[in-house]
Amino acid sequence: MTVPDLPPRSPGAAAVLGRFAPMIYGPTLLFALGEGAILPLIPVIAARLGADVATAALVASALVVGQLCGNIPAGYAVARIGERLTMVIAGLLSLAGVVGMALAPGLGVFAASVFLIGFCAAAFGLARHSFMTTRVPLSFRARALSLLGGTFRLGMFVGPFVSAGLIALFGGEAASIWFFGVCLAAVIALVLLGPDPERPLVIADARADASGPAPHAGDAGGGETDTGEPVATGPVPVRGARGPREGVFRTMWRHRAVLSRLGVAAASLSAVRSARQVVLPLWGVSIGLDAQTIALVVGVSGAIDFALFYASGQVMDRFGRLWAALPAMLLMGAGFLALSFTHDLASADMWFAMFGAVLGVGNGLSSGILLTLGADAAPPEDPAPFLGSWRTLTDAGGALAPLAVSAIAAAASLSVAAAVIGVVGFVGAGAFARWVPRFVPRP
Repeated sequence: MTVPDLPPRSPGAAAVLGRFAPMIYGPTLLFALGEGAILPLIPVIAARLGADVATAALVASALVVGQLCGNIPAGYAVARIGERLTMVIAGLLSLAGVVGMALAPGLGVFAASVFLIGFCAAAFGLARHSFMTTRVPLSFRARALSLLGGTFRLGMFVGPFVSAGLIALFGGEAASIWFFGVCLAAVIALVLLGPDPERPLVIADARADASGPAPHAGDAGGGETDTGEPVATGPVPVRGARGPREGVFRTMWRHRAVLSRLGVAAASLSAVRSARQVVLPLWGVSIGLDAQTIALVVGVSGAIDFALFYASGQVMDRFGRLWAALPAMLLMGAGFLALSFTHDLASADMWFAMFGAVLGVGNGLSSGILLTLGADAAPPEDPAPFLGSWRTLTDAGGALAPLAVSAIAAAASLSVAAAVIGVVGFVGAGAFARWVPRFVPRP
């Protein structure tokens, strides 16, 4: 099953996307900003509610587990009720989670509230992913999706600093939790009251089709009416064409080839990314560095990662998806593998800083790859159920990696764990080299 080359969208669609960028990227930025503000506080609040270290870590992981569990229901919701309404419902449920976090009488309610927020985060991520899969012209799809990933990273990067300022100002963690609530209220208002980017995109494509090739038969009678469906030309199926929709699980089965091959390769990239966030702090502690130095190295790595997010989209749009995926995986795999040999060296701190920067470069170059590959492989007629399955796979890779690092470090050593992650990076690079040319369109 090879995905056909998609026809380019009209120039009008590109102009509309630029004009409506705040509506397209704004909800993601606001949600990520609020989530980033509460993320460092979850273990702290859990400990105050009576959790030990292991239980606090488990409560913190409820956010990731919630997102993992929410992907498939989110795909179902987006396919049935659309991106906009899905984001509104997810925002309202997240507000309930925020209230639960702020007023939780015990650890159980607090953990359930964290899980609910993670569950709703999946809906926000998938709604925008589905929208951009069907609306962004193929010629700059990777750059647009890299910008979406960069928007999320910006929110997660700035959020902890906002939280620190609020705690210093108000003297408690509750201020950061309510700040997340304010962000969610702004998201709901923006989605409900702001201009809908869907309608002008439909109109722009319809006008382009009227002056260009004949529209696809499934678009008959579309005109300037906002049906919520894209206008396409050529042999590509029209999303939402009249007829029965496939369910999420039937979609998973129909696309089992791409999910079990390219999807698993994408999960390996997610695993390597997630392992970086765990290995670097643990490595610093293991070689005896103080917290300030560790934070500095991790912060520099994150800053490099964020600075390069748009470069990945440029590479993918100009040269192809493989030219971003393969160097990123090879660089991170080599970085982890080389780091594993430096633990007992006299200059271990210098090597730690250097390979932290290398991993930041590799991660930055991979920004937007998972979103872009999912959009490329998704069926254009109804991408949401497929993207729910795709995101479940990639999130599973990210969720399992910290557990694998912990287990290997306990059974052997942190050096062995880093080496194993490096090997996963090289295996993932080979999988990308094998499957990307088969399942994604040429640039």
